[in-house]
Amino acid sequence: MKKLVFISLGLFLGLVFFTTGIFAAEKIACVNVDSVAKDYTKAKDYTKVLQDKESAYNTEIEKKTDEAKQLQDKWNLLSDKEKEAKRAEFEGKFKAFDDFVRQKQTDLRKEYIDKKIEISKDINEAVNQYAKKEGYTLVFNEVGLAYSAKSLDITDKVLDILNKSYKK
Repeated sequence: MKKLVFISLGLFLGLVFFTTGIFAAEKIACVNVDSVAKDYTKAKDYTKVLQDKESAYNTEIEKKTDEAKQLQDKWNLLSDKEKEAKRAEFEGKFKAFDDFVRQKQTDLRKEYIDKKIEISKDINEAVNQYAKKEGYTLVFNEVGLAYSAKSLDITDKVLDILNKSYKK
């Protein structure tokens, strides 16, 4: 019985030392993807472009809103008989206004999502490129970690790769 306990203990300790040796050989890093996305020049440029488009859309929408208010004022001045005669025309104009606003919002949202996906792909490619070049086995997104040593952080290196490869 004592032999079995010593053999089991020996196997257990051997397994612990063996697996510890395996993990010690692994090269691990972490990257703060949110920080990279915020400081990536391409992302900043896209943000500016989208803000400019949003501003232009808002100007168009304000103009259309003023037109809709004027149309509403005209509607309010009409008699019941005139309202019945022009109801389809006015409803068509208000529907066109609603469609215009909805389409502009949809276009802007779609472009924002497309750009965000493109930035994410760029970041993933840069992380993969750096990890392969430097021999990393695992790279974690720092955002989900409770703690990581600063020595494991490769955020700045990934950001350098992205900004150097970005051509406006």
